[in-house]
Amino acid sequence: MDRTHIIPPTLEQRTHLRRQLKAFVQTQRLCPPVSLRQLEQLADLFTGCHAECSDMRPWLMVEIHNQIWLPVVAGIPYERRLLMLPKCLSRYGECQAEFDEYGLLCHRCGRCHIPRLQDMADQLGGLSIVAEGFTQVIELIERRAVDAVIGVSCLDSLEKAFPLLVRHAVPGLAIALNDSGCRNTHVDEDYVEELLTLLSDDVTPRQLDHEAIHEQVSHWFTRPELEQLMDAGSPSTGGGWADAPTLRVCLDWMSGEGKRWRPFLLSAVWQALTGKTEMTPDVHRAAVAVECFHKASLIHDDVEDQDAERYGQPTINALYGDAFAINAGDALLGLGYRILSQGNNAELLRLIADAHVRLCRGQGEELMWDGRPVTMDRVMTIFRNKTVPAFEVSLMLGLSCTGGYAHLRPMLSAYSDALGIAYQLKDDMEDHAQDRRKTTHPTAVLALQTEHPTWNQREVQAELQRMTDFYHQQAIDALNGLEQLELKRLLYQVTERILK
Repeated sequence: MDRTHIIPPTLEQRTHLRRQLKAFVQTQRLCPPVSLRQLEQLADLFTGCHAECSDMRPWLMVEIHNQIWLPVVAGIPYERRLLMLPKCLSRYGECQAEFDEYGLLCHRCGRCHIPRLQDMADQLGGLSIVAEGFTQVIELIERRAVDAVIGVSCLDSLEKAFPLLVRHAVPGLAIALNDSGCRNTHVDEDYVEELLTLLSDDVTPRQLDHEAIHEQVSHWFTRPELEQLMDAGSPSTGGGWADAPTLRVCLDWMSGEGKRWRPFLLSAVWQALTGKTEMTPDVHRAAVAVECFHKASLIHDDVEDQDAERYGQPTINALYGDAFAINAGDALLGLGYRILSQGNNAELLRLIADAHVRLCRGQGEELMWDGRPVTMDRVMTIFRNKTVPAFEVSLMLGLSCTGGYAHLRPMLSAYSDALGIAYQLKDDMEDHAQDRRKTTHPTAVLALQTEHPTWNQREVQAELQRMTDFYHQQAIDALNGLEQLELKRLLYQVTERILK
């Protein structure tokens, strides 16, 4: 948003513009969430036909955002909504209310309209708070205490809070105060009441329960579950797991600590598209297999880079030597393929194999570096072949397990490309900032130092940040045409968590 915070001066003008914006948004066929950049573009498109509104861009963005989310919020039960009001609606110098950790404790003295709005929310069965800032809202959403927020705030505060709500894909409606300042402000109360009482027969599906998906995925990687799955379909284990040192190490490596982003993402994509919570055997097998390949790549990577530590623990090669580590990595690859072969979905095998070959290609490009000056083009090629497939394969496997949605592949591929590059740039940037300089393989830092030999560390860091932000936005832009609400929300939230 820009910093010219001009609001239509009269209620009549605001109401008229809201009607026009509703009609405008209905012509755009938009599925929430939408990015700040897209909101800016939509506001500019609207002002192209309504020049008199050209200085109201922030207000227009808020109202466009409302119109996009209205059908979703209307389908969320009242008891799953939160009304958030600012303290500045109270009468300055007259308010006798106290504050606790959650906000203002209204005495309902009748001097302002806060209690009337809170009472309306309460009568509908919703929650209400009087507080500043939207951080608490994000926490309530993540704890699944509420599913939507209706917030009143000044445009100055919305300018700070809006990016937070957009990036976290929070279903929300925002009502800007009609005046600035922090005392005795006013809001279009009828409009707030209208948004509070919205209710649709088209029930909005509950947001994915990320915690439940994480718990299910974690259960799959307990030792008994892994033993059962990895042993299935095997003609013989040569005496069982306890007598096979390589397989025992593989089990230890697979069942150890880890974020397990890839299995989570695969499972969440499948749930978002199917609306089901009971995972199928195909999803289970694909989730474990993709982690087998990821863990195998880490073992081989540690051998190739001669790393002695990973996650603060000794690497497999440090504990048992390079030859044994290579063998353990190969065993995990074989186990991954065997797990996938237990199902009837041949496409899963093809997707994994393609990602495997691309990863090896990228790793080979990295290993063949001879220390000569490296270009950014070459670094990007390595990123696209080594880092991008790790994100893309999880999305594509989740998609394949649904048995449909093939038309989404190009969009998710473009998203994965931008996300993978942004992730690797962020990693290089953090290494550079903390002076963990990598000189054994090509990095974005080395490429920038080659192409701009006069740049100092601060200039290199600034360019890395600019590039990371650019590819971050590219990832979000790739989702603009996505029409599946829960999948789009999931990918917005995943992007935020990975790149925050």
